[in-house]
Amino acid sequence: MVLPVRATLAHWVVLALGSALLAALLLALHVPAAVLLGCMVVGMALALRGTVLALPRPVFTIAQALMGCLMGHSLQPQHLGSVARDWPVFLGATVLLILVSTGLGVWLMRRQVMPGTTALWGMTPGAASAMVVMAEAHGADARLVAFMQYTRVLVVTLVSALVARAALGPAPEGTASASLWASVSASGLATTAALVLGSVLLAPRLPLPGGALVLPLLATALVQVLWGLEPALPPVLMGLAYAVLGWSVGLRFTHAIALHALRTLPQVLLCIALLMLVGLATATALVLGTGMDPLSAFLATCPGGADSMAVIAATSKVDTGFVMAMQLARFLIVLVAVPGLSQCLVRRLQRPNARSDPS
Repeated sequence: MVLPVRATLAHWVVLALGSALLAALLLALHVPAAVLLGCMVVGMALALRGTVLALPRPVFTIAQALMGCLMGHSLQPQHLGSVARDWPVFLGATVLLILVSTGLGVWLMRRQVMPGTTALWGMTPGAASAMVVMAEAHGADARLVAFMQYTRVLVVTLVSALVARAALGPAPEGTASASLWASVSASGLATTAALVLGSVLLAPRLPLPGGALVLPLLATALVQVLWGLEPALPPVLMGLAYAVLGWSVGLRFTHAIALHALRTLPQVLLCIALLMLVGLATATALVLGTGMDPLSAFLATCPGGADSMAVIAATSKVDTGFVMAMQLARFLIVLVAVPGLSQCLVRRLQRPNARSDPS
């Protein structure tokens, strides 16, 4: 048994430097969500050594709000227009993937692979970071949800990138990083500050689970559609937000949670493979039914993170608008439907004494 170690300044320095080094390595290897994953792994390593570190709550709330702004910024009017024009296609493909992911989550629940609603949130195909935050707000184990979500994102993104590269060859130099160096306007920064500050002040006062994420997401989408204002989200600022979210999960790991995650890895990988097969079948149906090019259909129906799929689509010769619209439509439906669905299923399926809590 590892005894808790009181945190010192040296531990915080080790956390920051170790996270920076690992994140830089993962970025060099083009791993998706590199900063968040690097910080989560280093935080986990310190936690498993018995070091007790905790981030101030307001810092975590600000990171959630920035993530909400990022999600809302993805909801561009031109992408939402594609959803409106082809809504039967979007709705059918999205509902099918959500139903299958829910079925797999129920299977994991029945086998008591994961405790409570953790299996449902872990299998839900959406923006991984947002799913972790929402899951914790609804009572799931954020550590295991993060394990499931980022395992899925890594597997799906790797396969998708390999498929895109095999179909089209390597992406032109600089296309993926051009937007990283775009100038940041003062009005954009002011918009971001107002959205984040307003959400941080309002969220605790509203009976809304995950309000620090949901409020800025909705507010960002509204100011873009109604007034054409876009928040500025410079890479440095978002990198800090990703770091905080990664640390918030990693620093809470225990030996019991880590061993449980390793024991359940085969079942989680099996569910990911089945979910990818459903996405592939849906893409095939889109190609045969609408004449869409195969790669666009494949990326649009992949059960990966919307941000990862956007990067792959932006650096490939595909219908980027359709891919983004499909991914964002799925995220919106998940955001609205999954919280109530998870609570309903847990009441029906989980016996009071059947909970397997590894913590």
